[in-house]
Amino acid sequence: MPKAKHGLKEKLKDILSPSELNLVYRSYDIVGDIAVIRVPDRLVEKSRLIAEAVMETHKHVKTVLRQATPVRGDLRIRGLEWVAGEKRTETIHKEYGCIFKVDLERCYFSPRLLHERMRIANLVEEGETVINMFAGVGCYSIIIAKHSKARKVYSIDINPEAVRYMRENTKLNRVENTVEPIEGDARDVILERLRGVADRVLMPLPEKAYEYVEYALKALKECGGWIHYYDFERALRGEDPIKKVKEKLSKRLRSLKAEFTVSSGRVVRTVGPRFYQIVLDILVERPRG
Repeated sequence: MPKAKHGLKEKLKDILSPSELNLVYRSYDIVGDIAVIRVPDRLVEKSRLIAEAVMETHKHVKTVLRQATPVRGDLRIRGLEWVAGEKRTETIHKEYGCIFKVDLERCYFSPRLLHERMRIANLVEEGETVINMFAGVGCYSIIIAKHSKARKVYSIDINPEAVRYMRENTKLNRVENTVEPIEGDARDVILERLRGVADRVLMPLPEKAYEYVEYALKALKECGGWIHYYDFERALRGEDPIKKVKEKLSKRLRSLKAEFTVSSGRVVRTVGPRFYQIVLDILVERPRG
């Protein structure tokens, strides 16, 4: 998540007025050799100038896209508009010794989660079976396969394009024997073929995780296991977003008759003013009452 407050703003200070410069967003994403910028409505006509400054600041960037819409829908797609450089949306991103091919127009991808992906991989114990309910192009799954001794990672996504890239990425990273890409709704896949098989379940889709908790429990082995639950939460001044998510999820788990302990919780990242992405690490001792 490069910062735009030094190099970029320095390059723009003689191009934009002081009031315009203050509107430039402080950060933007770089995925492989593509930068994705957000531009305030008042500066849309200056998008190309901002994009060219990004390319001057980051010499390896070959394409700049402007995010035109938020991430939305079941497929987690965001509207992107070409601004400068090569006209393409596909790139190869490197992270912790893994490579990920992705089309940013067709698949969800966030470079801001790299530390969280490795944190989860470091928790996976030898011989575990892992289910990733919302896998995208396979980042969590492949990093787990490369940096742990997991026995199997079932890697599910509902987006056919994401699964196509996931299959390619498992081959690029030589983890075909560990990671099994599966196209479908995680709820249906678990009910049809993955009941009671997992030592660990990942739910890295904050927009959907709460409604899928029941199926995460069904995926765990009868003796229990771990759930890594992600959610978005707003917190007013003095409120603890982690506590709010913990209370909401605990109520849901109790209603499902699960015996559990919330081992830890943390803010993964800030996604807006007083708006946070939270992860809870939950040890489930008895998935079903």
